Amino acid sequence: MTAGLLVVFLGGLLEVSSGVSTNRGGYPSFTDEIPFKITWPGAEFTLPTSGALYNEDDFVIVTTTEKEKYKCLLPSLSAGEEDDDKDYTGPSPAELLEPLFKRSSCSYRIESYWTYEVCHGKHVRQYHEEKETGQKLSLQEYFLGNMAQKTEDVENVKSVPTKNIEGQLTPYFLQEMGNGTPCVLKHNQPRSSSVLYVCHPEAKHEILSVAEVTTCEYEVVVLTPLLCAHPKYRFKSSPVNAIFCQALAGSPLRPQRLAQLDKEQEEQLKPLIHIFDMLQEEAPPPMTVGGQSQVTVGTTHISRLTADQLIREFLSGSYCLHGGVGWWKYEFCYGKHVHQYHEDKEQGKNIVVVGNWNAEEHIEWAKKNVARSYQLKDDGVQKVKLVSHFYGHGDVCDLTGKPRQVIVKLKCKESESPHAVTVYMLEPQTCQYILGVESPVICRILDTADEYGLLSISS
Repeated sequence: MTAGLLVVFLGGLLEVSSGVSTNRGGYPSFTDEIPFKITWPGAEFTLPTSGALYNEDDFVIVTTTEKEKYKCLLPSLSAGEEDDDKDYTGPSPAELLEPLFKRSSCSYRIESYWTYEVCHGKHVRQYHEEKETGQKLSLQEYFLGNMAQKTEDVENVKSVPTKNIEGQLTPYFLQEMGNGTPCVLKHNQPRSSSVLYVCHPEAKHEILSVAEVTTCEYEVVVLTPLLCAHPKYRFKSSPVNAIFCQALAGSPLRPQRLAQLDKEQEEQLKPLIHIFDMLQEEAPPPMTVGGQSQVTVGTTHISRLTADQLIREFLSGSYCLHGGVGWWKYEFCYGKHVHQYHEDKEQGKNIVVVGNWNAEEHIEWAKKNVARSYQLKDDGVQKVKLVSHFYGHGDVCDLTGKPRQVIVKLKCKESESPHAVTVYMLEPQTCQYILGVESPVICRILDTADEYGLLSISS
């Protein structure tokens, strides 16, 4: 471990003393997927005998901005657990997955708008089928990757690739797929996907997640029991590696600023913990991977304000809805704007204005388009099914030279959780978008829509 990495862990509270470095012969490779925890023991303590190993010569001296000094013992990660597969002589991971590839089976994941299809060893596809009354079936589809050649087998591998999946370092078998549908945003380069197969004893080859990690490049995680026969691909919990920092030269047991920061954060978290507890009461049943909960992809839960208060704040534009998975996230503020954004630790928040609200422009749009559609309930009552709003004058699109614009479709979606909300975005034409917003909250106000689809608080 480098001394600089230790400083990052402490949020800038510590600085490396001038001219002092660790006594190690070389540094192993560290990533943010390996968990660490800094502890502050007294002068007399016993090093752990299991897990990461420690050497008394592996340390770094650090100093706080208040000149408090600490000697921090670092774990030796290179001396890990014994491999439990040293005597394994069974099939390789590709051979274990071969039955899945040979029978041409496909797995599906259904989200609010898109259905994702992984035909194992063949292709990854996303599509949407829609049938309007009296019209033929309309199909919108994109191939996110095709299998051009047989996957190279992995034999005699010393280190299997791993990925942090919901906080757990998980081994996976990788299958790359390229030559997908051309991507307009990348000069018509073909879309591509990385399919990560992960061991899960109780799975049925289902798709855990689909994410667009960068423009038109996707990552698909598939859970399968087939890999569990190989010891290298079985789930192993990621132990937290302790860094022991002992006070020197009369310094306090823990830095004073760190103790003060902990107290301040505890006070700030009290109301959030209360809200979280309330949301947990309504959360849908989670699925677990490696013992960790996985929340439904693409669906979040909005604050448990009273229903009337929430609707008022939503319609006033002061309560914005957020959603999206992968690289881009979306912010929708009713009657104000639609933003697409990506948050980066180094560069901050990159925002693209997709559309801004103008009531007059929307009304002109609504006169030429369907802004309010109905459905007939079983009891014969006609209810509003969907309202559509036009937001224009977004950021100028580099590819068309025109401002971006978006149609926001608000739809009632019943759910076990009355405060669930799903937000997704489509781009049927270059820089012309559709933003889908679905939630039980919307069910209460759809019937207030006037002929232009404008909503109000029901009396």
